[in-house]
Amino acid sequence: MTRDEIYDHLAKVYLGKRESITEKKRKTKPVNRSLLVINIVITAVITISTVYGFTAFLTRRADLKSQVFYALNNNPIRMNYDLNDPFPATKTFSITIPNKDVSKYKELNVSLRGLDSAYPGIVKVIVGNQKNEKAIYYIQNVNTNWRTANIPFEKLNLTDWTTVTDVSFVLEAWNVDFRRGTLLIDGVSFSN
Repeated sequence: MTRDEIYDHLAKVYLGKRESITEKKRKTKPVNRSLLVINIVITAVITISTVYGFTAFLTRRADLKSQVFYALNNNPIRMNYDLNDPFPATKTFSITIPNKDVSKYKELNVSLRGLDSAYPGIVKVIVGNQKNEKAIYYIQNVNTNWRTANIPFEKLNLTDWTTVTDVSFVLEAWNVDFRRGTLLIDGVSFSN
């Protein structure tokens, strides 16, 4: 073998190996276009939902100012009643309101329901103030399901809402479906 042949042989051996190494480096996996599209779509959905979540949160926070409320109770109040003879013909439960100006609110909210199978049917709500004014409102269809009533101040004829003293719930023997039972009162609040 001649010197030139040895050099050519060594060049082929070394260059051949070098060419195969560079070819292996060049032969990376081809990009799967469908996987790339799916990743772009997922990224877009996450970005859009994040932006929407922040804007919904911020607009909801601004809207909370118009939904200010003042709660009078935290848990359901149980009012047992028996309007049969010889008991009194009316049963009253009152919630005293501390010195609170409720004129900035627009309605009185209350949730009522009868317990078990005995329910009153009609509950009389009385709102009183320091001027001895009494506003009366009747809530009808009070049965074993929760009945939520939002009573606008326009339907309660009080001239002074700055000195409200109490909210009373009255059951009258001549105006109830069952003369004996339990009334649950919850969610008593003033709100906008």
